[in-house]
Amino acid sequence: MRVLVVGSGGREHALVETLAASHLEPEMFAAPGNPGISRIAETVDIPADDLVALRDFAKEKNIDLTVVGPEAPLIGGVAECFWEEGLRVFGPSRAAARIEGSKVFSKELMRNAGVPTARFEVFDRERAARDYLRNMGEYPIVVKTDGTASGKGVTVARNQEEAEEAVRAAFGGKFGDDGRRIVIEEKLEGREASIFVITDGVDILPFLPAQDYKRIGDGDEGPNTGGMGAYSPLMWMEPPTYAAILEEIIQPTLRQLALIGARYSGLLYAGVMVTEDGPKALEFNCRFGDPETQVVLPRLGTDLLELMLACEDGTLAGREIAWSSDKAVCVVLASEGYPESSHSGDEISGLDELPAGVYVYHAATGERDGKFHTAGGRVLNIVGTGGTVIEARARAYAAVETIHFEGMQYRTDIALEAIELEDI
Repeated sequence: MRVLVVGSGGREHALVETLAASHLEPEMFAAPGNPGISRIAETVDIPADDLVALRDFAKEKNIDLTVVGPEAPLIGGVAECFWEEGLRVFGPSRAAARIEGSKVFSKELMRNAGVPTARFEVFDRERAARDYLRNMGEYPIVVKTDGTASGKGVTVARNQEEAEEAVRAAFGGKFGDDGRRIVIEEKLEGREASIFVITDGVDILPFLPAQDYKRIGDGDEGPNTGGMGAYSPLMWMEPPTYAAILEEIIQPTLRQLALIGARYSGLLYAGVMVTEDGPKALEFNCRFGDPETQVVLPRLGTDLLELMLACEDGTLAGREIAWSSDKAVCVVLASEGYPESSHSGDEISGLDELPAGVYVYHAATGERDGKFHTAGGRVLNIVGTGGTVIEARARAYAAVETIHFEGMQYRTDIALEAIELEDI
């Protein structure tokens, strides 16, 4: 059994480590991977967006399953590229991946499926969007580019001035083609959760929910990032609420995709806001979340590779997922200047002195002369596990204290509110 994981971040490191532990004893490859991944898989210098080179490598090496981490290759059609050569890939078709690739497609899909979501309007002209904003009575509101815009196309506007600036930026070319259309929607209030389900297009197996922290600073201050931490499970989410998410959001979405000829297979990730009126969908992603994956997979008690193969073979029905009772807390260590800028090349120390119960996933590192260095952005994901949130959190932050690189920044409040909700 040979498995290729596409991508180079902390999410991919967690995927490689989890898949490598399968009882099927797979030979692991990663493209392009990173120095941490290279300890457990053969890394190959192929960019994640070079679909033809990835396909040719998989064919040459007789890869049995390719697992795609980032969204860009899926949105670009990597699944079809592989299928044309009879190769198996874990991830949706290009048509189904539009659920992340186009905010307009996703919102209209939700509306047609009857999925509860924020009220919204779509615009393809700046003047019409600005006229709409002038008649808005309530703020804040959310302005989203149609395309992913590398995760930077969402603005929570506190007033009309900020909203109009976001509209000008989108139509002014700041995000290229991703900003040619925009969505303006109401801002939902409540508790946000990340929901993963694995599906073969008919049956689903839900993972336990997680919560991430998007802003750079403690107390959710500062600009948005790719994610500065996460924890799982969510003590505040009651079983009936989770059941409602699956029944009212996940299932109707999958049915609607199948109805329009875009049957979905792989990992579907829903961002959900649990409001006073019940759960509502914020967005969908066509892949594992980052850094939520890093707190979900360490708790997985079922063979992930078997589940993925079952998705590809259409044999997911009747299977179950077992979970560890442990809790998991992830703290992201970012480079100096992130997210506005990114410093690279700083030596990382302390990775050999970590306590038990801690996972370290490399997200943006380099290696030189046998030593790890920062490679910009989010550098490392430090995950603590334990029987309680207090224990998991303490292990994560104890590990953080042993690690150092110049300009290292991180949040100190990850999972803090979860401690108050824990029944111990």
